[in-house]
Amino acid sequence: MLEVGNVFLCLGLLAGMLILLEVGYRFGARRMQKVVGEGTGLFDSAIFALLGLLLGFAFAGAVDRLNDRRDLIVEEANAISTAYLLVDMLASEDQNPVRENFHAYLAARLEVYREIDSGRDPSAKMQETGRLQNVIWDLSTISVKKESDSHAAEVYLPALTSMIDVTTKRKVALDTHIPGLVLFLLICVSLCSALVAGAATSKNRDRQPIHAALFAGAVALTVYTILDLDNPRGGLIRLDAADRVLTSLRDAV
Repeated sequence: MLEVGNVFLCLGLLAGMLILLEVGYRFGARRMQKVVGEGTGLFDSAIFALLGLLLGFAFAGAVDRLNDRRDLIVEEANAISTAYLLVDMLASEDQNPVRENFHAYLAARLEVYREIDSGRDPSAKMQETGRLQNVIWDLSTISVKKESDSHAAEVYLPALTSMIDVTTKRKVALDTHIPGLVLFLLICVSLCSALVAGAATSKNRDRQPIHAALFAGAVALTVYTILDLDNPRGGLIRLDAADRVLTSLRDAV
């Protein structure tokens, strides 16, 4: 649903820019001397510079968030793998129950993101992962208390804590997107730039519909790419390759 919303938003932006390009052209043709005078060049440049600045910062921010999400997948895989290997430090009779819950936990974590990819509510799967975290922690702390050697508590429990903490990081990263105000400002400036561009080209007797369409299309496509980068679970840009790290880990353990 989010992907469909992004498509309609960008199609609306494209249509709005094309309309405002025409409105600006007609307005400028009627009031040529007032609109296309020497004094308007500075304002036109400022609008286009602001548009470029907003597009650049929004695009860079979306790419950074995508990279952060990808890095967190690798971080979670490493944290689970490390904690799983350190289960050997627990009492021998407690290792199998803990490992079994690790297997269930890893499967549940993968199910969370399958639910998101499918557009379904992942709340139930997230609750299940939280429950399994508590089970693993309880079993581990009970086992550690049995051991007279504190090495397991010093090494294994911090690794287990890191595994649990990274789920919070991924939840925050999943919910972090381009601020609504920034997106609203970007759309408004895009529409304003179309109006200004239409007025600026009114001094030419021959219209340039191809150039106008390319300008509007380029801006709308860039905005769509920003939104797609910001929602890598439902668009054309995906995290499937990074997710395979967790899938491979599940198969390995």
